[in-house]
Amino acid sequence: MSIKHGLLALLQDEPKYGYQLRGEFEAATGATWPLNIGQVYTTLTRLERDGLVRAASSEGDGRSMYEITDAGRTELANWFATPVTRESRPRDELAIKLALALAVPGVDVSAVVQRQRMSTMQSLQELTRLKRNSAEAEISWQLVIESMIFGAEAEIRWLDHCEAMLLRHRGKPRAVPQKYDAPEEQETRS
Repeated sequence: MSIKHGLLALLQDEPKYGYQLRGEFEAATGATWPLNIGQVYTTLTRLERDGLVRAASSEGDGRSMYEITDAGRTELANWFATPVTRESRPRDELAIKLALALAVPGVDVSAVVQRQRMSTMQSLQELTRLKRNSAEAEISWQLVIESMIFGAEAEIRWLDHCEAMLLRHRGKPRAVPQKYDAPEEQETRS
């Protein structure tokens, strides 16, 4: 999630304080990604340094309001116009965990898959409950929760696929991963 672009989007209409931005960000995302106020001010400082926001005014108590600049509006428009690529998302910790479980002797990979499936099913049930109890007018929250539901459903399907692959390959010897040689190491051996 791009906190930078989220804050720029929230500043689109009018100048705001950091605490206002945090509250509006959490409201827009259904508090799915809670922000630490330190994250908000650190991000605002970077945005100001990069010329994307500027301090609009300062209260006597030291609080500053921030407003988006023309460069910030251009950055925000470009962000909305650019698709999110699969490569730009954080790495998939579960896929890495299962790959390593297969590579490490003595790990019961089937048990790892089963524990993950149970955990994901519980999350899916909780997400479904949250969706059922949310107001229909909260469309931003509906989009977020449905994305999480679809993600959980896809993870369960993928875990089913992993389990089927494990069953097909049970009893076959494990392939030992080959050591990667950097090009300079290959040259020194020649």
